[in-house]
Amino acid sequence: MESWVDGQPADALSLKDRGLAYGDGLFETIAVRDGKLVLLEGHLQRLALGCRRLAISADWAVLNAELQAYAQQLGDGVLKLIVTRGDSLRGYAANPSAQARRILQGSPPAAYPLAHAEQGVQLFPCTTRLSEQPLLAGLKHLNRLEQVLARAEWSDTEHAEGLMLDMSGRVIEGVFSNLFMVHDGALITADLSRCGVAGVMRGQLLFQAESDGIATQVTDIRLEQLHQADEVFVCNSVYGVWPVRGCGSARWPVGPLTRKLQTLARALLDA
Repeated sequence: MESWVDGQPADALSLKDRGLAYGDGLFETIAVRDGKLVLLEGHLQRLALGCRRLAISADWAVLNAELQAYAQQLGDGVLKLIVTRGDSLRGYAANPSAQARRILQGSPPAAYPLAHAEQGVQLFPCTTRLSEQPLLAGLKHLNRLEQVLARAEWSDTEHAEGLMLDMSGRVIEGVFSNLFMVHDGALITADLSRCGVAGVMRGQLLFQAESDGIATQVTDIRLEQLHQADEVFVCNSVYGVWPVRGCGSARWPVGPLTRKLQTLARALLDA
């Protein structure tokens, strides 16, 4: 499906766009089912937070109308929304009169092997570390070179995802997913106040677990703690939940809480 730029079909972008020049913008990757945007509220909430942090002014009514129209045409697939600060002249200083740019791109439904969900995946222990920047932590901003470098660390089919740590050695997330561990019945995920992406599915699973009376913790996780976990899984808003079987020398079983939350995630994506 053709891309849209500011509501119009387009296959080109201004060379003055600050998203291209500086990564000055944000993006969301949204599953589309039967023309409906899945978990849209969560995506828009994160996007709004990012726009406030970066001081990007977006026309939300226009953006929402474009999202709905594009999703209707896409039908089933994955919609990528990019919001940049728009055009500017040379230099880091932004043009205060610049209009935020909206870019919509559509792709076919993501095709992952069923074994990832059914049998679990192996994580590659990435050596690329996430730098700490609280002003950008949690956001899905356009500066993704750390993830690009991390994903280049493996090319085999044995590993479906990579494990990323921060500069202090704390467990943060996957290359394109969030990570959870289960220990003594508690659901634990990393504190993302320094770095990392606060995933929409991550937020949904934390909310649902708390609603079901499952103990949850958002805290710092050391690598040795992860190795001692009872269960480990990764998640995002496109594929749902993948159990994790191992990472390096560590091994974990596919446990009951992982399966419960996997079923919940599947229901959210299929709703």
